[in-house]
Amino acid sequence: MLYRYGKDKNGRPVKKAVVYTKEEHKIPINKIDPDAIGVVRRLKESGFSAYIVGGAVRDLILGNNPKDFDITTDATPSKIKRIFRNSRIIGRRFRLVHVFFGPKIFEVSTFRSTAEGSIGNDFGSMDEDVMRRDFTLNALYYDPLLEQVIDYVGGVRDIKKCVLRPVIPLDRIFVEDPVRMLRAVKYSATTGCKMSWNLRHKIRKSASLLLPISPSRLTEEILKIINSGHAFDIVREALDTDLYMALQPAATEFMFSDKNFEKSYMQNLKRLDALNIVEKDARLGKKLVFLIKDFVLSLTDWKKEVEKKHSAGELYAKTWEQCRHFVLPMNPQRSELEYAVRSALREIGVSVRIPKNDGEKGPEGAKKSRRRRRKRNPQIREESSAL
Repeated sequence: MLYRYGKDKNGRPVKKAVVYTKEEHKIPINKIDPDAIGVVRRLKESGFSAYIVGGAVRDLILGNNPKDFDITTDATPSKIKRIFRNSRIIGRRFRLVHVFFGPKIFEVSTFRSTAEGSIGNDFGSMDEDVMRRDFTLNALYYDPLLEQVIDYVGGVRDIKKCVLRPVIPLDRIFVEDPVRMLRAVKYSATTGCKMSWNLRHKIRKSASLLLPISPSRLTEEILKIINSGHAFDIVREALDTDLYMALQPAATEFMFSDKNFEKSYMQNLKRLDALNIVEKDARLGKKLVFLIKDFVLSLTDWKKEVEKKHSAGELYAKTWEQCRHFVLPMNPQRSELEYAVRSALREIGVSVRIPKNDGEKGPEGAKKSRRRRRKRNPQIREESSAL
């Protein structure tokens, strides 16, 4: 076993981190995207240090295939941009660089400082950067050229012991960023790493800190859950830690007051997870159906509504408005929620029409829809060109 050394305040050498070799961490190099290795290589050839960091390293140690490969370096964003022409700088407060290889995007961040705690925007050293990471299993740095894992905080040990342990002290971690509570629940549910009693208790006590978080940020977190393939396990943990009330307050209240609603809602989350396995790229509207269908069923006696021959359009309009409030604070794209509501009504037996164009999914479908609208209305085309 190797060690990474630094110096204490008196200038004496001190062990800073454990360095795991490939024989010890057993990460197969063929599981790493070659373009991610290429980004690290070019940064190092330009005189900088660079590592694959965070969730990718965690997933590789667990034997899973990472979804993304994030990279961290001591190069500043402007220097990264000069090295990679196929990149752009993003972010207002703490700037990052996205490096593009076709449809793939690699996020490259500069080491962050601890001068302002765990949420400041200053650049710093690797020794500081590690103390900005939320949990030890996400605080690992991997050098794919040397095939070494740098571990400052016992993250490898915690992964092997299936323990979820915070890097930032409990009295600060959630006060500084309440969304970390959602990440804790997500990591626990998806990795099998257990939260200690103290950590779980702290999350329950701090759950109300999520209430002032912006709807856009909460929407982002909910969509991650919906697309994760682990929605059932994550929501179950979120309910146990009182976090789901902030994400989906209406659904949580229904579950607390009606055990049958809770049972059916959770069953639908299992069906959502199954859909994510067989149809990973299914449009969002198709996934949202599983969150709203029980609520739609509860709105009225649909058999009587159908027998009364009410206008399907009228039933749809009323149902959409109710569903819009039901999913708050989540604010999904309107067309996707409309698709979900129409689909839920059709399952009930209300013959509401799903527009032909609405079946198109993803960015390409959206582009086609915009082109059709502009073709029908030249004024839209002119206005768009002027923007």
